[in-house]
Amino acid sequence: MSPVNTVIFDLGGVLIDWNPEYLYKKIFTHEKDMRFFLDNVCTKEWNENQDAGYLLEQATNDLIKKHPQYRDEINAYYTRWKEMFGDYNAHSVSILEQLYLQKKYRLLALTNWSSETFYPAKDSYPFLNYFEGIVVSGDERIKKPDYKFYQILLNRYDVDAKKSVFIDDALENIEAAKELGFHTIHFASASQMETELKNIEVL
Repeated sequence: MSPVNTVIFDLGGVLIDWNPEYLYKKIFTHEKDMRFFLDNVCTKEWNENQDAGYLLEQATNDLIKKHPQYRDEINAYYTRWKEMFGDYNAHSVSILEQLYLQKKYRLLALTNWSSETFYPAKDSYPFLNYFEGIVVSGDERIKKPDYKFYQILLNRYDVDAKKSVFIDDALENIEAAKELGFHTIHFASASQMETELKNIEVL
């Protein structure tokens, strides 16, 4: 019998495909120009500030002041954010659905996502309704891998980390979860996740 009673999913990268390149390949003619822009202007670190609750309009205006030559490209990041989404991972979602139909485990999600874009996007993914609760970094103004963000989920839903498995594609988030006592799966593919869930007798 598995000691696990709760399964906690990250969303982006595990269930939902998101990549700014999907948008910026339409905007830049040459890949090297796109790469320079995403590595030096609208960077991963800049976007993560908004995941922690920084308002999109303010973040956009502040960045344009630093890089006025990229005004239109910076504006596109949050005015055309829906174009950054690919499809959902059908295999991952089928695993989530199996867990939901088993009715043996509580299903929760912990996501680094701006609340200004999460809620408009949420209705596009009906499988998100399988979760008992979703804790969104933009709402809490704190994000993974900060221990306090995990603690919000533990406290809000009365979860025991030692009886939970946490799934995420980012190693730093997995390492933080391990420090808090979670069983963890460092997501690389849906097949690998499925195998690891079977190994701990959750599937």
